[in-house]
This record gives sequence, structure tokens and C-alpha cells, in this order.
Amino acid sequence: MPEIRQRRPATTGFRSIPAGGGIDRHWHEQHQIVYAGRGVLSVTTDAGSWIAPANRAIWVPAGTLHQHRAYGETALHTIGLTENPLGLDNPSALTVSPLLRELILAFTSDGGEDTGDRRDERRRLHAVLLDQLRRSPQRPTYLPAPRDPRLAAVCRLLEDDPADNRTLTELGREIGASERTLSRLCKTDLGMTFPQWRTELRLHHALRLLAGGESVTRVAHRCGWASTSAFIDTFRRAFGHTPGARSA
Repeated sequence: MPEIRQRRPATTGFRSIPAGGGIDRHWHEQHQIVYAGRGVLSVTTDAGSWIAPANRAIWVPAGTLHQHRAYGETALHTIGLTENPLGLDNPSALTVSPLLRELILAFTSDGGEDTGDRRDERRRLHAVLLDQLRRSPQRPTYLPAPRDPRLAAVCRLLEDDPADNRTLTELGREIGASERTLSRLCKTDLGMTFPQWRTELRLHHALRLLAGGESVTRVAHRCGWASTSAFIDTFRRAFGHTPGARSA
């Protein structure tokens, strides 16, 4: 099947995406803010994947080829921007404060219509929204994709089974590469150490499972944490709240 590289307008509005649904590979001429008001959404590019629970939004710069996938019933809110208030040329995950969340919901609630009596109101909302975006800190919910085939083989093993606790030496033995070579590739290909990448992978899987209704204990086990408390601690440090306190 040919790869889809469709250009789509970076619309402002809201849509519901069923669990497991998504949007095929496409790009926009405008920048876009992507936010899941309910559920969990991933944005994937050739460079890797970003994932957005309810306290994160994803910045997608104009011209970036990407696709979406929903985990759990997902309320997708998107805002198209001609401005680049963040000055970022690459996708990024942003912290969504309670105020920024309400601004996004209000700005997308009517499908982005900018007509009639609401024109001045929306202009004011837009200005405040840009101010809040500029203040929003970036947070790493990014899982980079490996380029080297040896490292990609190791990563696939863990993507198939995030609970696999084998060391990099043991994994390398299976695919025929040394621990030293794979460690070097992690830094050059992924920009992080192997333990950091594995933790990010497990967090991505954990968010997907939680969105599907799995219990915290079950998710901790399936994603490879030694205990539920260890999972809760890692999750809190990554997302600012416990896995049992996800926003609706």
C-alpha cells in the first residue's frame, strides 16, 4: 500500500476518535497544537513518537509529516496557528496547566468558527492562549526511533515485550551486537542512554494500557516494573500525578 503523505489544513476544532482509531500520515501548512481532553493520543513522525495524556499537549510544526493514534475513547482538540509562539522547529510535548486546558477547550468548542458576535471574543481568547503557550514548559514524553538496524532490532524486542528485563548485553547477544556498540548507538541514534529509552518505552505502553482500562497493578506488571509502588513513583515523576489520578 502506498504511503500516505496527504496535506491537510491545520484546522481548529474538536473531534472524537474511538479507541484504536487514528489519522493517517499527513502534514499541515500551518503549525498545530494537538490535545487529548479525554483519553491518550500519540503523534508519530519518522523521528519517533510523542504521547499526550490529559496534562500534555503536542506541538506539531508546519510541514511535519505525522500520524495520530488514540488509546481509549479520545477527545481530540486541535488548534491551527500561523504564528510560532514557541519558536520550535520540531515536535514537542508541552505541560498543560488548568488554565491552558480550559482555554484549549473553549477555543475549540465551536469548531473554530470566527464569525459574528464571537469574533472579538475569540481574538481575545487567541491572544491569551498564545501567552499561555509561551509560558508552557516542555516535558519529555518522547520516544525516539532508532536508525541503525542493530539497535532497531533490540528496540523491537522490547516493544513486543516491555516487561523484558534482559540487560543490553543479553539483548545484544541475541541480535549479534556488543553492549559497547549498542550503548554508543543509543547515544548517537536516540540521544539518551539505554535505561532512559527503556523507561520511556514503558511509560508510553503504560499510558496506552491505562487508557484502555487496565488496573495500575496490572500495568506495572505488564510493563516490567518490579513493584506497583516503583511504577507509581516513576509515573509521578514523569507526568506530575499518579496513574490512578488521570484527568478525565
